[in-house]
Amino acid sequence: MILDEIAQFHAEIKPGAAILGLDLGTKTIGVAVSDRLLSSATPLETIRRSKFTADAARLQEIIAHREIGGLILGLPRNMDGSEGPRCQSTRAFARNLDKLIALPISFWDERLSTVAAEKALLEADTTRKRRAEVIDHVAASYILQGALDRMRHISGTAQHER
Repeated sequence: MILDEIAQFHAEIKPGAAILGLDLGTKTIGVAVSDRLLSSATPLETIRRSKFTADAARLQEIIAHREIGGLILGLPRNMDGSEGPRCQSTRAFARNLDKLIALPISFWDERLSTVAAEKALLEADTTRKRRAEVIDHVAASYILQGALDRMRHISGTAQHER
């Protein structure tokens, strides 16, 4: 089930389930996972892309092993907010994945997530070689953390209004 609104996505997540965050690149997929309280995102791994079926199979393994309740895909909008070919590719990936998994899927604006991840890795004095190895799943954690923070804000607002 693909949901464009993060509030709808949040409502579909089963209590106690973690969320997977994905940063889709042309050569790799950065993967991050949340804790079960949906408060923090942790970089998990980088998948070297091959065919969709192989990529999806690896994601399904992670979903089963980590008891994942939903997926957030980084949506690579242009700096002006418009959607270009990379957004279309991400949405197509989500549609194909939606046919294989029965979990809610949503999107999070990923503008500048890789820049933020690179900056954090530089501040941590990470070597160039190590940065290249981890940048994609660190970027995925920035994407996922943004969505988690928004969901926490939605939850806090809903509780405050009661």
